[in-house]
Amino acid sequence: MNQLSRRSFISQGAMLTGAALLSPVLLRAEEAAIKGPIGFQSWIVRKSIEQDFTGTLKKMKGLGYNSMELCSPQGYAKLGFGPLEKLKPTELKKIIKDEGFTCISSHYGFAELKEHTEERIAYAKELGLEQMIVSTFGLPNEATLSDWKKAADELNKVGEESKKAGIQMGFHNHNNEFEKLEGELIYDVLLNQFDPSLVKMQFQVWVVSIGYKAADYFKKYPGRFVSAHLYDWSGTGEERVPLGQGKVDWNEFFDAAKVGGVKNYFVEMDEGLKESADFLKKFKS
Repeated sequence: MNQLSRRSFISQGAMLTGAALLSPVLLRAEEAAIKGPIGFQSWIVRKSIEQDFTGTLKKMKGLGYNSMELCSPQGYAKLGFGPLEKLKPTELKKIIKDEGFTCISSHYGFAELKEHTEERIAYAKELGLEQMIVSTFGLPNEATLSDWKKAADELNKVGEESKKAGIQMGFHNHNNEFEKLEGELIYDVLLNQFDPSLVKMQFQVWVVSIGYKAADYFKKYPGRFVSAHLYDWSGTGEERVPLGQGKVDWNEFFDAAKVGGVKNYFVEMDEGLKESADFLKKFKS
């Protein structure tokens, strides 16, 4: 049953009774129910945040979200997060909480973390973060496999420091980690290079558009993931669609995410924010 017909069935099902009337897809959705809040990645609303942070949170709350993943106010100051840099972490934490949101994760630039390790960890601790995610290594296109391994080793060292503060370090992928160098897939090399106790992975589902499924990796590397960035794909080019309206098998995804160790989920698309939040609520226990 496709997602559109499932929506139709759900709306009609409210008038029906009896377990025999439940479809296998709905039963699977119940089994795959996610726990925790419905989150978004703040990068997608960075321009709005720059103009009015509190107003942006109110808007996102109205769309159905109650969790956000931040981007480092210091590292992303010139990319829309400048106004947040002026706030103390306790002030920022209060604003987020007062608007009905939780915030346990944030993105960081790799250079920023290496150059200001102690300062950023202390800030994150005061803000109440549980996860610090490197958004990218920022390596040049001509980087070798050795360069990638070296960067992974450096992140392991930063992860040692964050672990002392009770914060999980993580790494976020883009499409380029799913390219091959010297006959090896970069993403697999990174997973082998990272210390599993120090660096977890944040899986960006968009790589489905180049032939890689999150569920496959969750099952291949159990317990190695901490969070996921959610996308759905129309199946054509780079066209994104609201969650549940594309090619991703979300029943399979959420089942496998439990194996992978995923703790929180963040929508990272401009497209269909409300529809995506509504869809996620069907999987929320």
